[in-house]
Amino acid sequence: MSAHPPLAIVGLGCRFPGGVTDPDSYWQLLLRGGSGITEVPANRWNWRRYFHPNPEASGRMVTKWGGFINHHDQFDAPFFGISPREAQRMDPQQRWLLETIWQALEDAGLPPSSLRGSRTSVFVGASSHDYFDVQRNDASLIDIHSGTGSALSIAANRISYLFDFRGPSVAVDTACSSALVATYLACQSLWAGECDLALAGGVNTLLNPGISIGFSKASMLSPEGRCYAFDHRANGYVRGEGVGVVVIKPLSEAQKNGDRVYAVIRGAASNQDGHTSSLTVPGMPAQEAMLREAYQSAGISPSRVAYIEAHGTGTPVGDPIEAQALGHVLGAGRLPEQPCLIGSVKTNIGHLETASGMAGLIKAALLLHHQVIPPQLNFERANPNIPLTELGLQVVTERRALPQPEGLPAVVGVNSFGFGGTNAHIVLEQAEPTLRADSLLARADRPCLLPLSAASESALQAQAESYLTFLAQATDPLPDFAAAAGTRREHFHSRLTVIARDAEQARARLRDYLNHPANQPGLLVGQPAENPQPPIFVFTGQGAQWWGMGRQLLEREPQFLQTIQTIDSLFQPLSGWSLLTEMTRPEAESQIDRTDIAQPAIFALQVALAKLWSDWGLRPAKVVGHSVGEVAAAYVAGIYSLADAVKIIYHRSRLQNKTAGHGGMAAVGISPVEAERALAGYAPLVQVGAVNSSRMVTLTGAKEPLEEILTRLEASGAFVRRLPINYAFHSYQMDTIREELLAALAEIQPQPGTLPFISTVTGAEIPGTGLDAAYWWGNVREPVQFAPAIAGFIRARQTTFLELGPHPALQHSIHDLLTEQGQTGQVFHSLRRDTDETLELLQNAAALHNYGLPLHWAAINQSDGHFVRLPGYPWQRQT
Repeated sequence: MSAHPPLAIVGLGCRFPGGVTDPDSYWQLLLRGGSGITEVPANRWNWRRYFHPNPEASGRMVTKWGGFINHHDQFDAPFFGISPREAQRMDPQQRWLLETIWQALEDAGLPPSSLRGSRTSVFVGASSHDYFDVQRNDASLIDIHSGTGSALSIAANRISYLFDFRGPSVAVDTACSSALVATYLACQSLWAGECDLALAGGVNTLLNPGISIGFSKASMLSPEGRCYAFDHRANGYVRGEGVGVVVIKPLSEAQKNGDRVYAVIRGAASNQDGHTSSLTVPGMPAQEAMLREAYQSAGISPSRVAYIEAHGTGTPVGDPIEAQALGHVLGAGRLPEQPCLIGSVKTNIGHLETASGMAGLIKAALLLHHQVIPPQLNFERANPNIPLTELGLQVVTERRALPQPEGLPAVVGVNSFGFGGTNAHIVLEQAEPTLRADSLLARADRPCLLPLSAASESALQAQAESYLTFLAQATDPLPDFAAAAGTRREHFHSRLTVIARDAEQARARLRDYLNHPANQPGLLVGQPAENPQPPIFVFTGQGAQWWGMGRQLLEREPQFLQTIQTIDSLFQPLSGWSLLTEMTRPEAESQIDRTDIAQPAIFALQVALAKLWSDWGLRPAKVVGHSVGEVAAAYVAGIYSLADAVKIIYHRSRLQNKTAGHGGMAAVGISPVEAERALAGYAPLVQVGAVNSSRMVTLTGAKEPLEEILTRLEASGAFVRRLPINYAFHSYQMDTIREELLAALAEIQPQPGTLPFISTVTGAEIPGTGLDAAYWWGNVREPVQFAPAIAGFIRARQTTFLELGPHPALQHSIHDLLTEQGQTGQVFHSLRRDTDETLELLQNAAALHNYGLPLHWAAINQSDGHFVRLPGYPWQRQT
């Protein structure tokens, strides 16, 4: 039984020799048996100056070979907020680590911002100080940033600082075992409860010849520039550079979150050789003890190990010692046809020294993930001091399937040793396939919302190009791909949101963007506000309704339909007729302009829209409603049960409908003061029914005097729009229904509510308990104080609004009020008359995202939110 709960490797990041820039390119290099070994590039040192075949030659080395990564001196400093001057003094190891940490977190589907302030630990293996050696040769190069730029402690600490991680942050130097010891410490940190997530990495650079000369003198380097691991030709290793990072979390958390798990860590061990024949000579007894401890801690029999990613440097002394230790612990008692398979990635990319254990660990995680063992290079026959068959071992020289023990997941081990005697071993097990939960909800008929973003416009265009290519090969459906892009990626300043039905349409729209990077059909480009505010939900009043409102959503959105049906089930016993039937009548039969039908339909539409927005992750900071819109606003604010809200809308609309035939209403483009002057002598027959902005009011009253006033105003050049109704709401004509309305609503039970409710009866916030029957009489009779209510928000610097209704009838009024106070704000809406309702909603959802508000991407895209592979960030590196 394992001594610790299992851990999961959920993310990988790497840059290795051979053009390896990520786990995919690494895996392809390994599968094809590729090599990353080349002559020393001219931008490192002049190998002709330092090469000499005679190991005794002073100041020379016996090799001209090495494993190097491309563009080692390039870095996307602005992305991390680092000045050019500081970046110049930063050791490339720090630069590589920052980008690779980001890459690994992306690979894990963890937006770094979601980890800020978290108990995330960082353990980094690092030892090389080549870059500082170059600087200190010229004292004039040393400045304020040289210390932090070169200190090995900062290799880990800069990561924790920039990402705001609060767990342990440690740089580890045990020479060649540094990266795997860092992994061991990361596991211990998780098992001890010191952190919730751990990042383990290793890095090594080759920038000057000094250390290579020293290793050459110590007979550690292969004159041929090859690692002949376990081979009879073993004569030393070839040095390599690179960086690798793994993201580790408890397996239970990874399963709960639907993460992709490369491999499960079952156990880990580290020890020291102690006193051996020489400081740099490994000790077989210690290696054996470590292996036994590792598998005991994992609760796994050593005989179950299918493959070992060995240290395997290709030295004539070290390889036999490692093989003997492996054979004594893992090879004992095996059947001849079931040997423990071994290999070493050093034959492909060289010995990465402090990063070597990470190269081996990532290889092991990938081969467990793909269930394939790549071939080891440079093996002809075994070193005569390594009796492979007797030891129960076999070097893998050809690609082969990972052996699968019947009924049990495969087990793989990773070895790493430091030349000072510190050893480490990690026990990995094959991860069980992630089971996806079947959704019980009916699917809506809607396109996907695919968000892309980057730190700059040029990077965004590069990101669009990578998505364009990636989507052509992606096997995941667009809903899952889009949900992952929204949930498992960071959202940067430059944003592009694509509305598309499938991958082909998404690719077509990405091409449109690349040809013309601006807003187009199905494409929204934007940048978030500095401090985006949650929106104030504004519920439209009567007058915006039209016969087709909500019809497309009823057909396409099962949850929208279910909300309307629930409301109708409460409404029908009161009214004796079906609200849903009235909302779906053909245009020729529609009665939507009758008040007793219009108001309940508007209410039902608004409640269903609020539910849909809530499902998509958007919740209001406050609510405000215009006249009848206050009923839905009060319900959304939690002031009423749905039954009480339906009761209010039924009686309000039924009784107001009784007043038809004697009045009229009109929107007029004048100020409230001008309106009062125009109405002089006509009170109470005509009055102001609503104040919508500083330059827009609604006049209401008896037909003939109202028409006289409107004719005079038109003659003066004022804007006048007569409303197509024969009611005089918010006037004396409502007095006839007062007593019946108060009686009908006497038993409603308002609650304190969960959101601030801003009244358009008073123009100010009022407590939910104040919305009794008397309040609704005021709502029917008093003028609508919409402008004072919105102006109060604007004075308080609350300037983000989302209108819920069949048409953005209040949008212009809100903009006018913003302009009057010299403020800029954002006014979004839900639906627009005579437009596709689904696309209108998605366009506004995309705009809300671009503005900077979080959305529930899995719900919008109808995905279970499981892990999906996505393109990585397109670095804009500069030298």
